[in-house]
Amino acid sequence: MDTKHCVIDGWVDGRPAPGPRGTATFDLVVRPANPDAVAEDAPDTVVTCTSGDPRITHELLNGIQPGDLLRVTGTMVQPPAPGEPARLTVDALEVLDTGLIPVLRDMVMDRYGDYCVTFDADREKVPVFTRLGQWVGEADNPDAIATLIDIHERVNGGDA
Repeated sequence: MDTKHCVIDGWVDGRPAPGPRGTATFDLVVRPANPDAVAEDAPDTVVTCTSGDPRITHELLNGIQPGDLLRVTGTMVQPPAPGEPARLTVDALEVLDTGLIPVLRDMVMDRYGDYCVTFDADREKVPVFTRLGQWVGEADNPDAIATLIDIHERVNGGDA
């Protein structure tokens, strides 16, 4: 598989989403640096980005909205098949500009002591993180959050 360390500027396309084991994913729309060099009807490039860094994940899930212009640095993996988006593992993120219109989210973040949970109207399962961004797990429903936190504290000594 061909990989390359790179820096990309692009616009966030859609709301960043929590992923497994404390990751967050989002799509970045990238336009050519020289638009005159490509055909007028050439499609934009979409790069699927993922990060497991707790600080980046926290920023993605709490501060980034569709339309924000970002500069991301990381390792690019070429798509396994033509037509599929390239994948970038993000090591650094910088917000260059924010979207013009704030997007109302159908997600709500809530605190349970030293834990954060994300309620999403489209999903029954509830992702749970420590306040520092460490992945705890996914509760099957809102009623199972306390049980998941209790198990995490018994296994990890309660340090969030």
